[in-house]
Amino acid sequence: MLINNILIIIQRSNGDVFLSASLISQLKENFHPCKIDLLVNDDTLPIAETLHHINKIFTFSYKKKKEERWLQEKTIFRNIYRKYDMSINLTASDRSVLYALLASSYAISAVEKSIIKSWWKRLLLKFYYNFDSQKHILLNNLVPLSLLGLEYSKKVLEIHASKIAVKNIKEKLDKLNITNFLIFHPSAQYKYKVYSESLRNELLHLFSETSLTIIVTGGVNAIDLDIKNTLPKFKNIFDWIGDTSINEYIALSSLSDGYVGMDTLNMHIAASQNKRIFAIFGPTNLSMWSPWSNHVQSGTKNNLPVQTYGNITIFQANMACVACGKAGCNNQGISECLNHINPKRIHKEIENWYNSV
Repeated sequence: MLINNILIIIQRSNGDVFLSASLISQLKENFHPCKIDLLVNDDTLPIAETLHHINKIFTFSYKKKKEERWLQEKTIFRNIYRKYDMSINLTASDRSVLYALLASSYAISAVEKSIIKSWWKRLLLKFYYNFDSQKHILLNNLVPLSLLGLEYSKKVLEIHASKIAVKNIKEKLDKLNITNFLIFHPSAQYKYKVYSESLRNELLHLFSETSLTIIVTGGVNAIDLDIKNTLPKFKNIFDWIGDTSINEYIALSSLSDGYVGMDTLNMHIAASQNKRIFAIFGPTNLSMWSPWSNHVQSGTKNNLPVQTYGNITIFQANMACVACGKAGCNNQGISECLNHINPKRIHKEIENWYNSV
């Protein structure tokens, strides 16, 4: 089968977009010199633009859906209709499946396990598969390769910053005389994934009593800026919240010794760069969303107070409900389990590692 043009549809979060990188690289390898386009939500565009092998990116906006729904749909329809030899949709929503079917007669998609919800998708798609919440997102995203009869051996994530971003970050570090450092990323896309202010600041206080240099990172959204306003000041801890673009963050992460922080995109970026990871997890399902270790070619399915696999250490609360997979306790946006992870335990693991390298 001759494949010259492929559309990949990912209408979910930043992490979903980033964790499609392995699929994209292997599609490029198998169908070289094909062109690969993306259709993503507009709030994930910055991370989508960092992916390699991408020809063009189309975006869907929920804001435009409310303001000018049919105009947006008409534009997307015009841009993708029968323009592709194959389309692959990594999400099971009705809209994203319709986009895949419009884009190509050879459409592959994830679908819901419920036949009542997905019967029409199963009839119309060339291939379909069930999204498996007990399988890592990276492995879920590679299922289309198996459906195409393609073998794959590289189950790795890779990301590289632009040269100008690396240059900018190196200059900034040089001005501050920073050579070796750890990134501390205290925020996440959702508040239910964020460590409390008191525990976060206790951890920073413990760092302040060591020789470690810590760079605190974050964006310019409300959650990040609230954290910025409550950070304690210590001479070995540098506040860079709101000071880097996504490309500059990737550069900063590539130059770091490791990552300490929350379960979020930045954690996955650091893991893809084979950095030493110390990740603080609340209710998130580890089977799907644990950091992927390129060293051991896996994530983890185990819920444990402290566990290490490859270059990854994960901290969770020692509670029977962990990990519930909900958006906070009873889906109310606050995760009590995060309040049961002792900063001293985190600091001890980091200190033991730091003293051994």
